[in-house]
Amino acid sequence: MTASDINVSRYRDIDPPSLVQLLARYGIELDPSPAGAPIPGSFWGDEEAGLLGNRLIAREDTPLHSILHEACHYICMDQDRRSGLDTDAGGGYDEENAVCYLQILLADEIAEFGGDKMMQDMDAWGYTFRLGSARGWFGQDAEDARSWLLENDLIDGEGSPTFHVRTDGRSNPASDRSRKPESVGR
Repeated sequence: MTASDINVSRYRDIDPPSLVQLLARYGIELDPSPAGAPIPGSFWGDEEAGLLGNRLIAREDTPLHSILHEACHYICMDQDRRSGLDTDAGGGYDEENAVCYLQILLADEIAEFGGDKMMQDMDAWGYTFRLGSARGWFGQDAEDARSWLLENDLIDGEGSPTFHVRTDGRSNPASDRSRKPESVGR
């Protein structure tokens, strides 16, 4: 089985304007790549989304979880890392957990997708969580991710996205690396 055989929602499955508008709220430009062509800026290769500066590159077969995951890396990284972004988003464990949490929240902004489908797709793709599933982690074990997003003004007190990007470096990625991750993006 190849990644293309995994049954997840893909860019071609949605009406692109909702995704384009969502990403634009964060200053991210969606840059479609031709079918079958390598995706510039893709850390994982194959059909996975790429990041070059504020450009998020995707093909029609790119999974939506990959598009939102990479977008959330852009949103969660500090300005210094964002200004030199080329393929590898970097970041530590706390930030990776926050990325996974935020991508679930942002999935609800895409009418044809939603957080429930995002969590199913994350599990199908092979994201790993301490509680065995994205849903279990999100509902029972992600308080640190939620706190990180709140501390960095990426969600509000109600848990809703603020549509801001992280601007300062309050969270120290070096200290993040010393902790065992609760989620692993891919």
